[in-house]
Amino acid sequence: MCRIAGLVTNRLQVDEVKRAVKVMCEALQHGGPDDEGLFYSADANVTFGHRRLSIIDLSKRGHQPMADQNLKAWITFNGEIYNYNELKTQLQQLGATFNSDTDTEVIIQAYLHWGTNSFSKLRGMFAFALYDTISGAVYLVRDSTGIKPLYYYATEGQISFASEIRAFKAAGLATDEDTRWPVWLLAFGHIPEPYTTLKNVLSIPKGHFLCWNKNGAHTIEKYQQTAITDCITDIQSAREGINHYLKKAVIRQLIADAPIGVFLSGGIDSSLLTLLAAQKKQDLKTISIFFNEKEYDERAYQHAVLDKLSGSNFTHLVKQHDFETHLPKILGAMDMPTTDGINSWFISKYAREDGLKTVLSGIGADELFGGYPSFDRIKYLRYLKMLPAAPFTLSKLFSDDRVKKFGYLKQDNTAADYLFLRGLYAPVDIAKLIDMDEDEVNSTLFDDLDIPALDKYDKLNAAWLETNMYMQNQLLHDTDIMSMSHGLEVRVPFLNEDFQQYVSQIHPSIRFHGNQPKKILIDAFEGLVPEVVWNRPKMGFTFPLQKWMAANESISNKNNYKGTAAKKIINKFNKGKIHWSRAFALYQVQGHV
Repeated sequence: MCRIAGLVTNRLQVDEVKRAVKVMCEALQHGGPDDEGLFYSADANVTFGHRRLSIIDLSKRGHQPMADQNLKAWITFNGEIYNYNELKTQLQQLGATFNSDTDTEVIIQAYLHWGTNSFSKLRGMFAFALYDTISGAVYLVRDSTGIKPLYYYATEGQISFASEIRAFKAAGLATDEDTRWPVWLLAFGHIPEPYTTLKNVLSIPKGHFLCWNKNGAHTIEKYQQTAITDCITDIQSAREGINHYLKKAVIRQLIADAPIGVFLSGGIDSSLLTLLAAQKKQDLKTISIFFNEKEYDERAYQHAVLDKLSGSNFTHLVKQHDFETHLPKILGAMDMPTTDGINSWFISKYAREDGLKTVLSGIGADELFGGYPSFDRIKYLRYLKMLPAAPFTLSKLFSDDRVKKFGYLKQDNTAADYLFLRGLYAPVDIAKLIDMDEDEVNSTLFDDLDIPALDKYDKLNAAWLETNMYMQNQLLHDTDIMSMSHGLEVRVPFLNEDFQQYVSQIHPSIRFHGNQPKKILIDAFEGLVPEVVWNRPKMGFTFPLQKWMAANESISNKNNYKGTAAKKIINKFNKGKIHWSRAFALYQVQGHV
């Protein structure tokens, strides 16, 4: 796991290019504290930079950027390839030779033998740049689930790329702000892909690769092909398949030459991963957090799992004082504004301090098996969308924020459907808060975002929304950015490609239980997760942020905000009438970061 950056250009002098990429890498040092490297081609048109976090093959043989023996291809790679040993065996049978035990070298040889078809053979989380010295092409490639970030900025005759937005700004390659980002943040609570806070700095779509040819033109192509298979309708077969593929994913993702552990929150997903990992690794280390606020204390559920383990548990008390002390660092780590990630910042901080370099996380299970309220709420959309638009247009005249969100339903747009279910502010309020015309707000939300239309309002489409909107843009981005700010790698077994593909084949009638979220997942590992863990109301990995932010003078003082509309919002927040995420989004939009 690392951080990568690079520049392909025929417009700058050699020293300028080297300096720019070096500055980019320095800005990314936190994500790769163990080593650094720089490669530039003979004509200096291609320059790759790398910051290394050593997880597999900790020796100098893992140094990057890396090339094959004949220097046919160079790579700078961020991520983990979990099936690299299987691929390595296949490649050796084809005559490939290897100088290291790294997964990085396997990617190079896979490309040399299979070309761009090799990208779909990779199982893992990855973002890499690969330079073909024979054809002169440069490829930017991102994993099929979008776990690892990869951004690019293309202008005439030049393209730059990096793992974080801050690298472009640090090197002065892209500095103009995309003025639409406050609209997105106030609506979504995050910046939706492919956009960023910088103008024309975009994200490589998941499961795609960008090809930059030697003439300075580029294309973006999808490499991930979905296999056509029969639908699984037998519940016992489905349970057995879930059991098999998740166990396989956990075993694969425990491969590491550096200390590894598991985040244990006390919920179903982290508890299941912990217990499965403990079957393979008896000295398993777990990291847990607890609070003085009793309504957020999950120690009873954590202990129900820990009682089954023989490894070490590191438990940390997080108090309001800790939040106050570290808030500036948390905001600085974000890279782009978001209403999530505070919890990930703290758990990653403690994991690293406890000596771990990589951990397993339960992200993805809720999206796969119906763990969010939206899975039940989406059915109401089916009926509401049958009504004429006129009543929804009038919703903005009401003072109740929840009523105002009905205004989203006048839009025939998937983003509007998602925002009705999960959005922070209605367009009428966003317009007031940032002094923008409401029509321009609507255009930014519904014309500028290219999101496929839903064919139904059922749980399968709720899964699509949660996976491609909430998880993709918020959970995965914020987990990556916050963990890597501490030089920690987070692995997500529920997003294993083979497991995801298997679950997608299960018929919705048995994949989603009517009354109990994730029932099929629990039943697939019958008796493994203690009943006290799964037979309780869902909490999620939640901090007491409503209380902590209300007590934080910087966030809760209305005098820190500009405009009557903003001050009214903060007054409501201080009275406990709106959720902390709305106040936190407004706090960032008003220039406090």
